[in-house]
Amino acid sequence: MALDVTDLSAGYGDVTVLRGVTCSVSANSVAALLGANGAGKTTTLNAISGLQANVSSGTVRLEGIDITRMPAHERVEAGIAHVPQGRQLFAFMSVRENLELGSYAPRARGHEKDALDRVLSIFPRLKERLGQQAGSLSGGEQQMCAIARGLMSRPRYLLLDEPSLGLAPIVVKQVMAVIGQIVAQGIGILLVEQNVALALKQAQYAYVLEHARIAIEGPAAALQNDDRVRKAYLGL
Repeated sequence: MALDVTDLSAGYGDVTVLRGVTCSVSANSVAALLGANGAGKTTTLNAISGLQANVSSGTVRLEGIDITRMPAHERVEAGIAHVPQGRQLFAFMSVRENLELGSYAPRARGHEKDALDRVLSIFPRLKERLGQQAGSLSGGEQQMCAIARGLMSRPRYLLLDEPSLGLAPIVVKQVMAVIGQIVAQGIGILLVEQNVALALKQAQYAYVLEHARIAIEGPAAALQNDDRVRKAYLGL
């Protein structure tokens, strides 16, 4: 079982951002999508989740089912959750209300209590802040809330866009430790992460986007020792 992107080309208006991108993430694993700013990483996630409308060619398949033209809300129902860069919480709503919004999809209805218990076991700090306004949380707590909201939809695949952005190193470690717990539940994760060294430690497989295409790919452990990756992204 896998989430497969094949020969995907997409962009904004007349500007093509992705050209023939092919990547895949298996259930119960982490695939990292790496690259410089502007390489097309966020566009790839948007195309997969349905937030990017201008897909000119290629396919997105969820465990064999073509979802390329499926509306975003139907992709959530099919089993894809997208945690966007910048968290995008509803700041004046409580943590509980933000989490409850994650369970609006039919696949999650009737399972809200179980889903909430599960995410609070992963993020116990949120349990202490359920009644607190999301906007008053620390940056790390907001990121935890954003990930937890995505998990409330009971996804099979989770798209994580820059989860460490703007966080202190000790908080980054806490957030990244959660990824292992999520994968242990059988969920596949496609991880976009600015910290390449950290992403390669988390992932089993990795792709590097350069000039709108996948330029390098392979087992994450192998890419840690790839001279091109070490020079361009690890500063070695």
